[in-house]
Amino acid sequence: MTEDDDIEILFVDRWSEEEIADLYRQGNWWDESWDQKGIKSLISGSFIFAIALDKKVKKAAGMGRVISDGASDGYIQDLVVRKEYRKKGIGKKILKALVSESQKRGLNWIGLIAEPNTSEFYETEGFSVMKDHIPMLFRNW
Repeated sequence: MTEDDDIEILFVDRWSEEEIADLYRQGNWWDESWDQKGIKSLISGSFIFAIALDKKVKKAAGMGRVISDGASDGYIQDLVVRKEYRKKGIGKKILKALVSESQKRGLNWIGLIAEPNTSEFYETEGFSVMKDHIPMLFRNW
């Protein structure tokens, strides 16, 4: 469908709210009760927000972001590629760009929580399971 040269990674501070919501839908992470207007704050509040732009059709093929205090630690979050673009190396391209840019901006610790059955994808790019650590989520609402 697309050649590697057709995909460009952009670091952005704004993007189409509809396109971002659609990417979240592609990852099964969007709740239709959410207001898309919140996407503006989501992007601007991220330390780094990356878009994989398909230059031929001027459409976001994927995205990812880093949340951080900007001083030491960063967390990669919301890395997703549209279904029709998967298995073409775009996810790795986004991941590498996020890691590289995080390091350029001074982060020395970069973590993430991998979805089930995706750890191999991240391991090939230098991530490893943090033994003796358990991700936790506050659910007291």
